[in-house]
Amino acid sequence: MAVACRVETVSTFETHLYAYWRGTEARSHDCERGPHECAPRQGKSAGQRLRHDVYETKIGIGRRATGRRYYVEMPVQLAQVEAARRNIASAALRTPLVRCYTECYTGSYAEAPAELYLKLENLQPIGSFKIRGAANVMALTPRDRLERGVLTASAGNMAQGVAFCARRMGIPATIVAPDTAPATKMRAVERLGGRVIQVPFAEWWNTFETRTYPGIDATFIHAFDDLDVMAGNGVIALELLEDLPDMDAVVIPWGGGGLSCGIAAVLRARAPRVRIYAAEVETAAPLAAALAAGEPCTVDYRPSFVDGIGSKSVFRNMFEHARKLLDGSLVVTLDEAAQAMKLVAERNRVIVEGASACAIAAALSGRAGSGKVVAIVSGGNIDLDKFAQLTAAR
Repeated sequence: MAVACRVETVSTFETHLYAYWRGTEARSHDCERGPHECAPRQGKSAGQRLRHDVYETKIGIGRRATGRRYYVEMPVQLAQVEAARRNIASAALRTPLVRCYTECYTGSYAEAPAELYLKLENLQPIGSFKIRGAANVMALTPRDRLERGVLTASAGNMAQGVAFCARRMGIPATIVAPDTAPATKMRAVERLGGRVIQVPFAEWWNTFETRTYPGIDATFIHAFDDLDVMAGNGVIALELLEDLPDMDAVVIPWGGGGLSCGIAAVLRARAPRVRIYAAEVETAAPLAAALAAGEPCTVDYRPSFVDGIGSKSVFRNMFEHARKLLDGSLVVTLDEAAQAMKLVAERNRVIVEGASACAIAAALSGRAGSGKVVAIVSGGNIDLDKFAQLTAAR
C-alpha cells in the first residue's frame, strides 16, 4: 500500500505521546515501507516531524479527557470494515438502535444520568452479534481450506455463528465448548448441524491459544483474536454512526475483545470524541485487572448466568489493542446485571442474556458518563427458565 507522508507541526508533548502509544522511540516508527526516520528535516524546528496521512494508513486520531490528540495503530482499517459490510450482507441483519426509557422507573436506575440506547444484536438470526465476524472470516477463507471443515472454540454464540455459516456453505463445523456452557446454546448449535465437544474450562481455553483440537483436522475460526472477525464486528460501529451520529459513549461487553476492539477501531477513526468502555462482570473481569496492573494477569473465574463473557485472563495482543482503544472497563455485579435484564424486558419487551445486561447496567450506572449512551446488546441467548427466575426475583 502506498503511504503518503506529510510534515505537521506538533508539540513535543504530542510527539512523545505518539511514541508512547506506538511503543517506539519518539523520533522513529515503522510503516508499510519499513522503518524510517521521522527526525526533523534540515531547516525544520524540533516541533516538526513527518506523519503518515491518516486516511492512507492504520493510524487513527483521537482525544482523551485532556483534550490532547493521541495516535493509535488500528487493528483493522476502515476499508476492511466497509468490505466486511458487503461480505456479511446476506447473512447478518442491520439491527435496530432503540431508545430505552428509564423515566418513572422505580428501581435502582430511576435516576440514571444517561439517555440510553440499545443496539439490538440479539435480533440476529442466531440471536447474537457473532454471526458478523463468523460470516466475514468465512467469506474471506479460501474454499479449499473450508472444505476440510471448520473448528472453533466458543461458549455458545460464536459456535452458533460458525455453525450457521457452515450450514449455508455445506461444510462441517466442530465446536469445542466449556462444560459450563448453557444447554440452550449447545442445543442451538446442534440444530444448526454443528458437532459439539464439551471439555473442562482449562482445556477449552487452551484451544483458543493453540487454535487446534486433537483429532480434528479443520480450519480454525478464532472467536475474537482475528482481524477479519474484528472487521465484521466493526460494521456495528458504521451502523451506529448512521443511526446516532451524536452519541456520546458506547459500552460493549468484553469477552475476548473482538467486539470491543472492532467497534472501537471504527469509532476512533470516524468519531474520536466518543467515549468507549468495555463491560465486565464481577465474577470474571480480567480486562479491568489487566488495565489496573498494566499487563495481563490471572483473575479468579466463577461461572454464573453471565456466560457469554468472562475468563481467567486476557490475550496479550487483545490487551494491547484494548489499552490503546478503550477508555476503560466498567465492572458490574450480578445483581446489577439481573436488574438490567428486568428493566429492558419491562420497557422494551426485549430478552437479553447476561453479557448484554452487563453493558446495559454499566451504561445506567453513570460511570460511562451522561448524554447519549449506547449499550451493545450482544445477544439474547439465555435459557428462558433461567431468565424468568432472574427477573422474577427482583
